[in-house]
Amino acid sequence: MKMKKMLSIALAAVMAASLLAGCGGSATKMTMGTGGTAGTYYAFGGVLGQYIKNKAGIDVNVVSTDGSKANIESIASGDYQLGTVQSDVMAYAWQGIRSFEGAAIQDFRVVGGLYAEQVQLITMDPTIKSVSDLAGKSVSIGAPGSGVYFNAVDVLSAAGLTEDDIKPQYLSFADSADGLKDGKIDAAFIVAGAPTAAITELCTTNDAYLVPIDGEIADKMMADNPFYTAYTVPAGTYKGQESDVSTVTVKATLIVSKDAKEEDVYKLTKAIFDNADAIAAENGKGKELSIENATTGMAVPFHTGAAKYYTEKGVTVEAQ
Repeated sequence: MKMKKMLSIALAAVMAASLLAGCGGSATKMTMGTGGTAGTYYAFGGVLGQYIKNKAGIDVNVVSTDGSKANIESIASGDYQLGTVQSDVMAYAWQGIRSFEGAAIQDFRVVGGLYAEQVQLITMDPTIKSVSDLAGKSVSIGAPGSGVYFNAVDVLSAAGLTEDDIKPQYLSFADSADGLKDGKIDAAFIVAGAPTAAITELCTTNDAYLVPIDGEIADKMMADNPFYTAYTVPAGTYKGQESDVSTVTVKATLIVSKDAKEEDVYKLTKAIFDNADAIAAENGKGKELSIENATTGMAVPFHTGAAKYYTEKGVTVEAQ
């Protein structure tokens, strides 16, 4: 009798588990690659992930990564399904150039542009007033092959400098901030939406400031690489910043696996852009979410699910 009761309980448990699986076990699950914990990708990705989960019913696991290149490669390998990337880096991957030389990756599609990512040159050295002043200095230029690295190389090149003209250090955002505070480096390139947590913390406790990237340097960068655009970091963005600072920017972009279901991508795109105001209330970068920003300046095709959403909004994009 006791054995029959135990079997009945076990059978009931199995049936309950099956019913639960039938009700909610079929929900789509996606992993979203972002960036370092001190950068904007990670914080903003967390907010996007919650809205995709709550509004589209897609369970998103947001993870910290080494950034754009790692996210593209992880989507190609099937480990991730979503990723935040720099618009220039995804163009490199699609074309098989620079850090993707001879190994093009086209396993992803665009969901939409998110916000401007400023190329920010930060220092605490009062002798550094321009890019040219970096000559002979110890400068963090991002991880080798990263988006930050190529942005830094482009800035240096436009100023007539190379890696050999500086003492290059290949550091993350957080390590760059620590290096500046400890006097181990003289300046650092950080490419992220301003205000950026690592720079905010640095400026709050130290006499740090942004070096302008403007004039002939900016003009040359934009002429050579159309994914760069001019941008002004407004006064007051960081503590102690009393005036506007000119620089250039690329665009933070959300990408998705080309194998993702059209309906899933449609729903997650809608979850983001239909809730732009609510997202902005949680993270300032949400203020830049718009259909125009999402659909312009992309060198890679959109996912058909995203294209379906934009078509409903009266905008046609190239999709595959």
